[in-house]
Amino acid sequence: MNKQTNLQKLHDLKAKSRLGGGEERIKAQHSKGRLTARERIELLVDKGSFREMDAFVQHRTHDFGLDKQKFISDSVITGWGTIEGRLVYVFSQDFTVFGGSLGEVHAEKICKIMDMAMKSGAPVIGLNDSGGARIQEGVVALAGYADIFLRNTMASGVVPQISAIMGPCAGGAVYSPALTDFIFMTRNTSYMFVTGPDVVKAVTHEEVTQEELGGASVHSEKSGVCHVAADSEADTLFLIRKMLSYLPQNNMEDPPFVVTDDPLRMDETLDSIIPDDANKPYDIKDVIRPIMDGGQFFEIHENYAQNIVVGFARLGGHSVGIVANQPAVLAGVLDIDASEKGARFVRFCDSFNLPIITFEDVPGFLPGTNQEHHGIIRSGAKLLYAYCEATVPKLTVVTRKAYGGAYCVMSSKHIRSDINLAWPTAEIAVMGPDGAVNIIFRKELEKAKDPVARKAELVADYREKFASPYVAAERGYIDDVIEPKETRPRLINALEMLSNKRDTNPAKKHGNIPL
Repeated sequence: MNKQTNLQKLHDLKAKSRLGGGEERIKAQHSKGRLTARERIELLVDKGSFREMDAFVQHRTHDFGLDKQKFISDSVITGWGTIEGRLVYVFSQDFTVFGGSLGEVHAEKICKIMDMAMKSGAPVIGLNDSGGARIQEGVVALAGYADIFLRNTMASGVVPQISAIMGPCAGGAVYSPALTDFIFMTRNTSYMFVTGPDVVKAVTHEEVTQEELGGASVHSEKSGVCHVAADSEADTLFLIRKMLSYLPQNNMEDPPFVVTDDPLRMDETLDSIIPDDANKPYDIKDVIRPIMDGGQFFEIHENYAQNIVVGFARLGGHSVGIVANQPAVLAGVLDIDASEKGARFVRFCDSFNLPIITFEDVPGFLPGTNQEHHGIIRSGAKLLYAYCEATVPKLTVVTRKAYGGAYCVMSSKHIRSDINLAWPTAEIAVMGPDGAVNIIFRKELEKAKDPVARKAELVADYREKFASPYVAAERGYIDDVIEPKETRPRLINALEMLSNKRDTNPAKKHGNIPL
């Protein structure tokens, strides 16, 4: 065979590999509003940066006629590229080949790049579009899933792992994304569930569509499985690129430092943002955005457990994680979902060296039999544990209410927060002045000639004597009471001061977070 023939064979094989399951199946994919595996990679990584691995791999199965159905590259595309010039490893399941089903070599290809990512210290991005395990390969396919699950677990907290659900993701296939740090979904074209509509109907007699059972809206609003939902595949991939700009490559690196705004800038609108009525709501995002560089805030879990807000931002060029109570939803109270949402995010930030900025306005934990019976004690303890365990710089700003056990939980000085600031509007107490007066002065109020007027006097007195931020400041629980407008420069200054912070936890295999 001459040199020209050798090159032609190479070109032919590569062309065949790029076609996946063939033109007809590519058209079918496009007709569903979905891109092909390769098109997704091209949109995700920097132009021309992708380098494919195992492009010539084929399955090894001979049963059920599979020996007559061979596709070069099998049903997943793997390799590496760059995003904004930084290395990432990618796998993209190809629905045009066996419905993207996972078999032995499919799993081997994914495991290979995950092993490389761990060695090189770079993020792994999985683009999931699969009908599940390749049934014709039997237990070998299940073994492949388990091999991936193990690597997901070993890579957790070592390199960022991001999953994008670009089509179906069902059965055992859902557990690899569930083990990763963040799950992105595309509305109307992607779904996740352990058991599909047919099984649900057979077992429970419920009639439900795939979208109703496990679509992006369900998982981003109700279950919390999805962290970010986008309107198109292109938007999904763009948002992954954007989120990665805040993250380090691995747990040994500091996050990217990008100066885009004046560190001394103040915003006087913050001085009047807290309503005079302590029970009146306001949007905590109107506090977060003016403080952050360029007013930018990349929110995570935007539509889930909205009484707490989490996400990424930059502050004086530093990438930071934001955790904030949301007074505009349920008065910012902590409940089961909010506690778990916050805990998960705090632990991610601590794993990847992102300082945690907490904005606190919390009236307490949500009361009621539903919360108690479903484990608010355990869930609240998760958030408390996460904050206690975190060793990254932790800064807290009390904007208004900090009541009861929730005060302790929300990164208080007592659980190793480094700098705790309060606005003059802060109220730090065992409980709200209104409730406290009802308990302490119950008998006096019963005998008062004008109970309403007397209660107002007692509430004002309690607020001044016991709920004032200066009471906490006297004991050093609050490091300073500041003007709201100066929050940005004060936080940036604290971050700079803590840039070489070192803190450790006792030597142990691992803790036992109350899961």
